[in-house]
Amino acid sequence: MTSIEHPFAQFVRILGKGRKGSRSLTYQEALDAMGMILRGKTEDVQLGAFMMLLRVKEENADELAGFTQATKDFIAPSIPSNIHADLDWSSYAGKRRQLPWYLLAALTLADNGIKVFMHGADGHTEGRIYSQETLEKLGVSAANNWQEAEQHLNKNNFCFMAMKTLCPQLQSIIDLRNTFGLRSPVHSFSRLLNPLNCEYISQGIFHPGYGPSHQQSAELLGYKRLSILKGEGGECEMNPDSAARMYHCFNGELIEEQWDAIFERRHVKPETLDIENLKTTWKDENDEYGMGAILGTLAYTARLMGKAQSKEECLKQAQSWWDKRNKSRFD
Repeated sequence: MTSIEHPFAQFVRILGKGRKGSRSLTYQEALDAMGMILRGKTEDVQLGAFMMLLRVKEENADELAGFTQATKDFIAPSIPSNIHADLDWSSYAGKRRQLPWYLLAALTLADNGIKVFMHGADGHTEGRIYSQETLEKLGVSAANNWQEAEQHLNKNNFCFMAMKTLCPQLQSIIDLRNTFGLRSPVHSFSRLLNPLNCEYISQGIFHPGYGPSHQQSAELLGYKRLSILKGEGGECEMNPDSAARMYHCFNGELIEEQWDAIFERRHVKPETLDIENLKTTWKDENDEYGMGAILGTLAYTARLMGKAQSKEECLKQAQSWWDKRNKSRFD
């Protein structure tokens, strides 16, 4: 008796048919494949093979856009239409060498009336500090559902939602990090999700090679104002000791840009990462590196939002936002 081929097998075969026979997925194939994965229409062995074949090949723009759009379509029915945010901020890398100063930048924007929706995943790589755990230590709780997300945005102009709430199906793949021994493409395209369809989209990357493919994916997805920062540790955070490389997609125009480092001399990496230092720096500006990271990240955001263009003007806007923060937030 002839067995019937599993419907998902075609996608594994496209990627795994050898050096001469394999190829990348088209946008439609990526869309269909991820749709099957999210609906639980694949076998575990197929999922593992598919993700690792992609990891070896590295995803191109069509694949990233297809995976992203499939996920957006999958989660859209669960999102109330009345929830609004201005800035989508993805946070999936975690920090290892420096504190997550970008969180203070995001909260500063919230204090200035800019609604920030941050989403991310934690715990997938040992020895890193993640957004959710840090925010909780700062007294900012994550939203456990979309009703809470709306309340957080309306009350505080800021909301963090974990991937396990946003899309549990993707979180389950992220959780395979220690099983695979590698990160999967989910870590990459999650940054492009923009579930609330915000006008402005910010994402951080670690490897600069991802910049152009994410730019092109943003164009395919119809995003009008997206910026990608080669950030400290892979998060959307300016390293003030290094030149800042940015990749923009502004109304269909793909721009690569670099700013000089904020400081001429590099700072010594701290021996320990104490979350309390975030609170004291918010109040007293006591950490030079931290202040450079915060203002640099705010300046990058000003560039994304079209508030200014040059580094100098963007830093002026950053300082203005910082000066208007709620200094008593962590009292």
